[in-house]
Amino acid sequence: MTYKIAIIGGTGRQGRGLAYRWAQVGHEILIGSRKVESALAAVEELRERLNGEGKLSGMTNAEAVEAGDIAVLTVPFEHMRSTLEELKDLLQGKLLINVCVPLVPPKVTRVQMPPEGSGALMAQTILGDNARVVDAFQNVSFEHLLSGEAIDTDVLVAGYDKAARELVIKLSEDIGIKAWDAGVIQNTMVVEGLTSILIGLNIQHKVPSSGIRITGINE
Repeated sequence: MTYKIAIIGGTGRQGRGLAYRWAQVGHEILIGSRKVESALAAVEELRERLNGEGKLSGMTNAEAVEAGDIAVLTVPFEHMRSTLEELKDLLQGKLLINVCVPLVPPKVTRVQMPPEGSGALMAQTILGDNARVVDAFQNVSFEHLLSGEAIDTDVLVAGYDKAARELVIKLSEDIGIKAWDAGVIQNTMVVEGLTSILIGLNIQHKVPSSGIRITGINE
């Protein structure tokens, strides 16, 4: 089954990376941005990467959310609260995949959660119970996503309810990433915190894109 996936802040590297992967497998991608011109430019770049294949459109964030089946939030953390407040009414009843991480420069290798406990918990608080918020893809680097090569990392999926998590796991598997059900939304503080740890490992070992792997489970 394919979906219309609205990527809020889709002009950034993480947003473009996810758009690229999902467009490759047939999902319709709506690139959202505060500026339509930026969204259209991102679409043109992605079309070049996809050799003209794929269904992609550029529009404002609000237009993308309104038209999409699923929304994906990829804005920088500093803009997360204001973006959610602006789109709150349009996100009611929708599945929101939160990819944002509470990184607070310059100390991005230190885990720093907002008062709510995590970005996902903050999103759920702002949007209310009628939105289904799920964390995913925080530990997959944009280098991996845009490389076009197989992605050698796992992801953890945590959030609102089991059905929502299962759908996000399926979307992850669509693009060749092994995803694991990490449980309820309170666990997102661990999922998001891993990003700061991975950034620290990247710096220490001079690599661009370390990841995680879950072991010891035979499926």
